[in-house]
Amino acid sequence: MKTFLTIVCLGVLSVMLYVTVSASLHQDVLTATRLLWPDLWFRATLADAYFGFLFFWLWVAWREQSAAKGALWLVLIMALGNFAMAGYVLLQLRRLQPGEGIETLLLRNKGQRS
Repeated sequence: MKTFLTIVCLGVLSVMLYVTVSASLHQDVLTATRLLWPDLWFRATLADAYFGFLFFWLWVAWREQSAAKGALWLVLIMALGNFAMAGYVLLQLRRLQPGEGIETLLLRNKGQRS
């Protein structure tokens, strides 16, 4: 499971990097946002993405148990989205000890693992 999740996260990072660079070379994000803002589906998709980021962050904040780390991850997730989310999961996967399963990844940190 650890290998599968690592591959998925690296895949997300790779695809996001490709589409972000490609889009940025075509048009900057501020211009695109100004052009798309009147479209209600754009707003709905943006709200959906940011509420998804918020729910992921709630798990991160619960898991980390440190207000400072929780605040840092909130900023990273809201600013970088899926880049930060995949990065967080990769960091946690890297810290899994041999014999620890997916439940350890999902559960609250116990002290030094953060």
